Amino acid sequence: MRGDDRLAEDLFSYVRLEERVPARHPLRAIRALVDVALTELSPTFDQLYARDGRPSIPPERLLRALLLQAFYSVRSERQLMEQLDFNLLFRWFVGLSIDEPVWDASVFCKNRDRLIDNDIARKFFEATLNQPRVRALLSSDHFSVDGTLIEAWASMKSFVPKDGGDKQPPSGQSSPNDGGRRHRERDFHGEKRKNDTHASTTDPDARLFRKGKGKEAKLCHMGHILTENRNGLIVDARLTEANGTAERSAALEMIQDNVRPGGTIGADKNYDTADFVAGCRERGCTPHVAQNDTNRRSAIDGRTTRHPGYAVSQIKRKRIEEPFGWMKTVAPFRKTRHCGRRLVEWFFVLTAAAYNLVRIPKLLAA
Repeated sequence: MRGDDRLAEDLFSYVRLEERVPARHPLRAIRALVDVALTELSPTFDQLYARDGRPSIPPERLLRALLLQAFYSVRSERQLMEQLDFNLLFRWFVGLSIDEPVWDASVFCKNRDRLIDNDIARKFFEATLNQPRVRALLSSDHFSVDGTLIEAWASMKSFVPKDGGDKQPPSGQSSPNDGGRRHRERDFHGEKRKNDTHASTTDPDARLFRKGKGKEAKLCHMGHILTENRNGLIVDARLTEANGTAERSAALEMIQDNVRPGGTIGADKNYDTADFVAGCRERGCTPHVAQNDTNRRSAIDGRTTRHPGYAVSQIKRKRIEEPFGWMKTVAPFRKTRHCGRRLVEWFFVLTAAAYNLVRIPKLLAA
């Protein structure tokens, strides 16, 4: 018998939101990990807000919503709020009831400074890894390190001389003599632009940098992660200025804070320098870096490479590209949506925590 195609608008629903989420949905395991970490951060949240006054949006819901933005490749916070308004799965994960109104996207901007000043993203990142079940997945002796470029939210037209010698107005603005046009034609050929003489008017913290010979120079920041070799989970994430020595400097700082003496550090050819190798050994670690003996002498020799562990580290270190690939394609963090190194680093650390949350349930189930 054919059913009637009629719009049934029931006044009440007797199905709980919890029942609408499949029992084996991946977000259920992730939500359990997130709730444990947020419970640990609850005393910190109490110190951020006044005891009296109008209740604000709970910070736990803001963080859960930002995690969803990374999980499902939502491009903006406005689109995130649009999804949260009608997506029952999103409502369940964030903690909203089916009838509860969503907040305005500007709430993220108003509460962001409070969360950034107290480094909530890093504390949440650490609280996720400090859970007993998760600690059992981490290696305490063998690690890999690498860095990548994060394209800044600024165009090359905003990269102008610091002394004001360029009469070109910033991108999006018009000058009195250009007929009201927003973008005047400009020939940049033959003009030398360097970080010591030029700066971006959109994001002054961004630096002009290119990954290698033959590559185009872009305004960008540099992100760094330290992963453990057992399961490839991120144990530290930082963001610095993009320059030729930032990768090695940030790596030594992460090694100092996370790797105990006797551990090994796998890295690519960019880390095969005398200062990095010496820095690792000063911290009691063995540098398992790929030998860069193309045009110069390598900083390590057979005393390091002859051990079987060196070959294992060289195989394991390649897994560090998996977090970078996920963060740039799924998150998506190939190009940041924010300005200022402090804000970009906050989101970079939160995105690293999101990657771990995707991987950990699969590892626990295995």
